[in-house]
Amino acid sequence: MRLGILEDDATQIAIYKLLFSSTEKYQSQFFGTIASFLGALKQEKFDLLIIDWILPDGTAGEVLKWVRNSPNWHIPIICVTARNSESDVVNVLHMGADDYFVKSSRYFELLARIESLARRSQEQHVITNTNFHFGSYEIDHENQTIIVAGKHVELTQKEFALVCYLFQNQNKLLSRVHLLEKIWGLAVEIDTRTVDTHISRIRHKLSFSSQNEWDISTIYGYGYRLQQTKIAAIA
Repeated sequence: MRLGILEDDATQIAIYKLLFSSTEKYQSQFFGTIASFLGALKQEKFDLLIIDWILPDGTAGEVLKWVRNSPNWHIPIICVTARNSESDVVNVLHMGADDYFVKSSRYFELLARIESLARRSQEQHVITNTNFHFGSYEIDHENQTIIVAGKHVELTQKEFALVCYLFQNQNKLLSRVHLLEKIWGLAVEIDTRTVDTHISRIRHKLSFSSQNEWDISTIYGYGYRLQQTKIAAIA
């Protein structure tokens, strides 16, 4: 697995080199500035990115925005930060990170997070590697959009991943915690309202309702289910 690592601290780089040299699974390439990192992303292919939050020429937010708006939007990203408040973590995730790691001495935990994220990324890549049709809804993986009745609906990276997962698990009752772990890769200590917010957005953007072809039903206190409506069945 090729890791692209954006980090300017010499001590942190030394730790990473020692950590990743302990296994033959990883090939690491290091960058000290956002400019050099983005330049490499335009030329090279990485399987996963590890990004420090504070860099000499900006913050990880700039990198997240660039990656999620590029053809390589699906690359899994772990953001490394010294901040550990819930609001900071949620902000990082909303900006496009797939996972986060608070700087500490628990670096084998980071390895476990990398392996877990890589597995989820492979599963989601299978889901989004082919265009699927669900009635008048078409998943366009290349452009990260859903086509509804011939019109492209732009979604964020997380919204798109969530819609793909819901369609692949239609008629299944999925808990908020399950969706949080599958799409965001997070444990239950993160507020599950993150899921509620994204469900609300995709309902609006894709016109999911009981009056249309597909609807997301809410099971109070538990989670959601995507299912065809009676209108679709009659049609």
